[in-house]
Amino acid sequence: MLCVALADMMGHLWGRTGREIVGVQIIIAQVLISAAGIVTTATAFNALSNHSACTVIFALASTILITFCSSIRTFSRLGWLTWFGFATFFISVFVFTVAVTQTDRPAAAPQTGDFDLGWKPIAYPSFVVGMLNVMNTFISTSGSSMFLPVIAEMRRPQDYRKACLVAGFIVGAIYLSFSVVIYRYCGTWLSVPAFGSAGPLFKKIAYGLALPGLVIGVGIYQHVAAKYAFVRILRDSKHLQSNSLVHWSTWLGINIVLSGAAFIVAEAVPILNYLLGLAAAICFAPFSLVFPALLYCYDYKGFRIGSLAEKIKYALHVLIVLLGLYMVVSGM
Repeated sequence: MLCVALADMMGHLWGRTGREIVGVQIIIAQVLISAAGIVTTATAFNALSNHSACTVIFALASTILITFCSSIRTFSRLGWLTWFGFATFFISVFVFTVAVTQTDRPAAAPQTGDFDLGWKPIAYPSFVVGMLNVMNTFISTSGSSMFLPVIAEMRRPQDYRKACLVAGFIVGAIYLSFSVVIYRYCGTWLSVPAFGSAGPLFKKIAYGLALPGLVIGVGIYQHVAAKYAFVRILRDSKHLQSNSLVHWSTWLGINIVLSGAAFIVAEAVPILNYLLGLAAAICFAPFSLVFPALLYCYDYKGFRIGSLAEKIKYALHVLIVLLGLYMVVSGM
């Protein structure tokens, strides 16, 4: 699978140490995303239930559901689930977006008296707040590095580029349109997670619709990490492709270990913004900016002494590397 290929490619630049570092980053990225998903799903269960159960119980239930989804062996069998999850999550976000336009004020705002939404075209936050917001915005559109395992199971790998472009356009349009409307009507009073801004009734409706998408989406991220570790452990073994006891015990064991780690992180840092910001800084800035640009510079190192256009392309990729490193350092 191509997560292994990503680590191997960086190993081509940095040797075995580089390969292992990137491999660890892949695991960390998925654990952090899974932890954020556990926090969000537990919040959804809290919103849907009037029961006074401890949030830890909801987090544990979320972990079990996510692990069940991630344990499905192949993407082909996850295909219909991903479409179902996308549909339910899209509908929930659409319902929430319409709901906030119909409320007098966000749920987190003062419910009596005058108040200021606080939105402005250009804001001037502190460095820490600004970088946290940048990281949360960045991670929402930097998941393209996680597209790579999909190509290994496509019927026509030649369609991968087309699929990436179409998916990128659709996701970008959805994020831009929904986020602008939500910011206009919620401003600085946007709750985290955002569904809480629509009031008690629509919060329950939105979370109820989104719950399958949350579980399935996070399950796919955990599936990627589990598949990477699984291939690395059984890479030179006959058990990699056979339905043996070793095969299934290794696969299920990896999923359980990763979900356990995600559960611990979710309970240790139960703040969604911080988890996403940490994942963006440690993992997704290198995956989406630093590593691809470094590989480009390696493949086209002759551009350093080439034509003016080639020198400009090379310099732009160096700039991308520097920008990615800045996000790594400042984001942490």
